[in-house]
Amino acid sequence: MKKLKKVFPLLFILLFILATSVYAASSYKSANSQEEFVEVSLFGVNDFHGQLDTYQTLKGKKVGGAEYLAAYLKKYKQENPHSLLVHAGDMIGGSPPISSLFQEESTMEFLNLLNFDIGTPGNHEFDQGTNELTRLIDGGYHEKTGFFKGSNTPYISANVINKKTKKPLFSPYIIKEVNGMKIGFIGAVTTETNAYLLPESKKKIEITDEITAINHSVSRLKEQGISSIIVLAHISAKSKLNGSNAKEALIEMAPKIDDEVDVLFAGHNHQYANTTIENKLIVQAYSYGKAFSHVKLKIDPSTGDIAKKHAEIIPTEHKNISPDQETSQLLDKYSQRLGTTLSKEVGTISKTVSRKKDNKGNSSLASLVAESQKASVGADMAFMHHGGIRANLEKGQITMKDLYTVLPFPHQVVKLELTGKQIKEVLEQQWALGKKNLLQASGISFTYNENLPFGERILLLKDQEGNELEEGKRYNIAVSSYLAKGGDGFTAFQKGKLVQEGPGVVEALKIFMEQE
Repeated sequence: MKKLKKVFPLLFILLFILATSVYAASSYKSANSQEEFVEVSLFGVNDFHGQLDTYQTLKGKKVGGAEYLAAYLKKYKQENPHSLLVHAGDMIGGSPPISSLFQEESTMEFLNLLNFDIGTPGNHEFDQGTNELTRLIDGGYHEKTGFFKGSNTPYISANVINKKTKKPLFSPYIIKEVNGMKIGFIGAVTTETNAYLLPESKKKIEITDEITAINHSVSRLKEQGISSIIVLAHISAKSKLNGSNAKEALIEMAPKIDDEVDVLFAGHNHQYANTTIENKLIVQAYSYGKAFSHVKLKIDPSTGDIAKKHAEIIPTEHKNISPDQETSQLLDKYSQRLGTTLSKEVGTISKTVSRKKDNKGNSSLASLVAESQKASVGADMAFMHHGGIRANLEKGQITMKDLYTVLPFPHQVVKLELTGKQIKEVLEQQWALGKKNLLQASGISFTYNENLPFGERILLLKDQEGNELEEGKRYNIAVSSYLAKGGDGFTAFQKGKLVQEGPGVVEALKIFMEQE
């Protein structure tokens, strides 16, 4: 019995130690298991460009259209109640008639219908100037459309700077609380936007270095105790479907962006991206509503930091869902307001005229547009920028709606007088943005050598008769009013003398096609 008494206390102690060890291990696992993380979903759209009533093809399947995009987003938000809907810019601009002819108000109304939680402006939000963008966001009157109530979405951008105040034009960041977790969102837009701004906008705003602006806002958020940080970046990115071969500007910036940033929603180059660079998840969902991003976050409630993140890019395939009725009613309303004017037939073409550039930087559609502008004002030659053309001219019957879809910007043809020397200066600016940005030419040919220093790359200029251009001789040039104001970095056009204001770019193309 004495021996048993000695063994019992020892056994009791061992059992107690074992029990407390198991309890401690169980508590540690529970506190750090996935079940304890707080889940939040983010749904992202980029580069919609007012494609309310246009359908696309993605991997052979029909996708896009506002009513289908809305149906998907509503479905996924309902299935994921702890979620936010965000966009990374260029939701308007370069839009088809159902949006562009209503000053983009129809698209803004569509975004209001979906209740986007946060947005950031892309370069195309500034197409009509800062005053018009402010009207669309805050509400106000326009002589063409009357009063518009504005947007219900807060816009953020850290690097759009008001030149007068030296402060951001928009709030640089915003903090949202979802499922009890605080998440910071920062907005940014590519500095390439500086080259696209209207002259009046260039006097008011400047797009500053993206990395500096983002990191400054990260510091401000960290000071407020925010550990989960997302960036809405209208900056290019792309990757293969498996995340490999990631490239473009945002990919290169990622290592220099503060490591507290967890996710970056990209935009601008209309590509697929779903990749991770130095623990930063970068996503982009093509463009035109073909798809959307679904980012799943798991946040550690003890630190407020994102512990895990995963994304998928979800195509808006028509076969898998019924169109959203509320959006369909909105489209019907604006279609009725358009009336029958846009259904007027212009002509018929036997094969598609493509905007796709060949290996020399030319496209058959850009050539057609340049020819139409040259003819409309009787110029010696014409130049057209490829960014002004937003769709192919599909074979078959061509209507006014098709022409407005191809050329959605409200530009006018103008005739300028430039010397041969000034024309050469214009063509040298095809590399002004740090990359090749060739103009489509009509009535003129030129050769160049990209290996030569910037400003010395144009070797030979000839008119349509094969004569070399003379430096001091004056020539009549047809361009869009956008290029005439120095758009796309072609500031040398501003040195030209205005000779004539011609028709709108759509009207010029219509007349040319009717005559051919």
